[in-house]
Amino acid sequence: MQQTHLRSGYRIAMLVLLAVLFLAINLFSNIVFRSAQVDLTQNKLFTLSQGTENVLHKIDEPITLKFFFSERLANEYPQIRTYANRVRDLLQEVRNRSNGKVILEVIDPEPYSSDEDLAMSLGLKGARTTEGDIIYFGLVGTNLVDGIEQIPFFADERQQYLEYDVTRLIQNLTRPKKPVLGIVTNLPMDTGAGGLMEAMRGKSKPFMIYEELRNRFEINFLEQAFVKVPKDVDVLLIAHPRQLDTNTLYAIDQFVMRGGRVLAFVDPHSEVSLTSGADGRPVQGYTEASDLAPLLNQWGIQFDSKHVIGDRKLAMRVQTGLDARRQTSDYVLWLTVPKSNFDANDIVTANVDHLNLATVGSLKPVEGATTHFTPLFWSSDEAEPYNLNFIKSGPTPDELLQAFKPTGERYVIAARVSGPIKSAYSAAPELKEGGDQTQRSDSRDKPDAYVTEAKGDANIIVVADSDLFDDRFWVQAQDYDGQRVAQPIADNAQFVLSAIDNLMGSDDLISLRARARADRPFVVVDNLRRAAERHFLAEQERLKARITEVEQHLTVLQTQTGDGQSAPSAHAQEEAAKFRAELLTSRKALRDVQRNLRRDIDRLASNVRFVNVALMPILVAFIAIGIAIVRHRRRKARAAKGI
Repeated sequence: MQQTHLRSGYRIAMLVLLAVLFLAINLFSNIVFRSAQVDLTQNKLFTLSQGTENVLHKIDEPITLKFFFSERLANEYPQIRTYANRVRDLLQEVRNRSNGKVILEVIDPEPYSSDEDLAMSLGLKGARTTEGDIIYFGLVGTNLVDGIEQIPFFADERQQYLEYDVTRLIQNLTRPKKPVLGIVTNLPMDTGAGGLMEAMRGKSKPFMIYEELRNRFEINFLEQAFVKVPKDVDVLLIAHPRQLDTNTLYAIDQFVMRGGRVLAFVDPHSEVSLTSGADGRPVQGYTEASDLAPLLNQWGIQFDSKHVIGDRKLAMRVQTGLDARRQTSDYVLWLTVPKSNFDANDIVTANVDHLNLATVGSLKPVEGATTHFTPLFWSSDEAEPYNLNFIKSGPTPDELLQAFKPTGERYVIAARVSGPIKSAYSAAPELKEGGDQTQRSDSRDKPDAYVTEAKGDANIIVVADSDLFDDRFWVQAQDYDGQRVAQPIADNAQFVLSAIDNLMGSDDLISLRARARADRPFVVVDNLRRAAERHFLAEQERLKARITEVEQHLTVLQTQTGDGQSAPSAHAQEEAAKFRAELLTSRKALRDVQRNLRRDIDRLASNVRFVNVALMPILVAFIAIGIAIVRHRRRKARAAKGI
């Protein structure tokens, strides 16, 4: 008896020691391995990219991230709650990898609380629930010099770009001032169609895209004749320039050689340049076409400046008034490019829904180029290149359609080129005095020393259209108390801003690409659904056809016996009864077929529920039973030896 008590006490002591050891190991692992993790997801959703790691290592001063999430209100919205968990995990990983330079605060702004007031004052946007409450789900970042950046709301549509958006926010906070955007253009961006004369009268209406650029960046307008790009320019926006001289083209070339990034808009036929001002004439010095041929060829891009792309599938509907019976017509020269024609894997175009363009050109890669040519958006396969001279003759929309002959080819309208690149010049050109040189504000400056090859990979975006800047194509602007209020009808501004934001980023930020969504598709379920549909839909169609046939027979019989003058014959009654029975049988079979469409899917769902709910407990129970049997046999064996 005493030996039994000793054994029981020994077992209790062992259980207590095991419990203490378990708690100690958990406490130790939480402290020592706090930042350790194993990412078993297929697309490494919870592992930071090397580009993000590099941005975090370059942080000099602490950055505070305030993650606002209405957790209690979001409990009834599983999709938001799941995405919020992913955002929180990413932010915690960013904090852990920042060597203490990123401070994370998680705030649950309860309704009518000071936290909700703080979220509103910081510019966050909430999503209203059916009960009228507001769910906040955004991020605010601040630095030590009163810099502030926001993600107003983590939209589900940008879930693939979560890491990019957060990393861009952090990088913007590490910059001491606004980035500088250099602009080279012959478009009246800052004055509107009226040009300088309207500006002098106080009636200028700058392009709305320019207003957006001015709010986000420090703008440096460069005259269209210069010998070098200022060193503080981060990105050069070249928008439909006039014909540039050799020294200016060389300056742009060397800007790229020194790691500068370029967003260029060239156009075979710029309608925005031809827009009339208040005096009924285009801006003085307007140019109908633009090209950067010497540079584009070296960058690996072939621009077709002799043709305009017409597209029957993407054509806008325009008012014609040529026929009283038909007031609108498809205008194949004005295009609405849909989301399906964008590169979904490029961050610049991934969040663009559609663009409105006019008289666009086309781009092709140059054979043998050292750069990589990536199309950003393109025409449909119902497109045709029109000769530029024919377009200048002013054909009507109907005449364009009558002459339309699609080639079946998709034409690239915008592309990104990246990779190693060499200068388009073998040496610095001789600086010419006189002419435009006397008009240059930097005429006394000398060109930078010649560089033959780009430092690092080039990153250039080229668009074969300039009319996307034209307000009439993408925005409805109205004046309220002297203030212009814009209502976008297309994503033209968003595309331009996204492209510049992307190019403004470091190589680390540019290297980030879209991640897969956390809510992965149910591939097995989708395959089962397709297989079931293939198997049963044919049978369903056959039964529907038979039901229709039987109903027609019944209708004929009822018509023949429904005149009230004679009772239906026994044969007719027998036929009608047979058809009704067949109709009931066919309808029952149709219902069975429709139920069978989901049979395999429901069976799979049942199996998954069984695995999740019952299988593991059953396995644990079997293991426990097995251990109990083994221990029972060992005790019996020891007891037998003792006897």
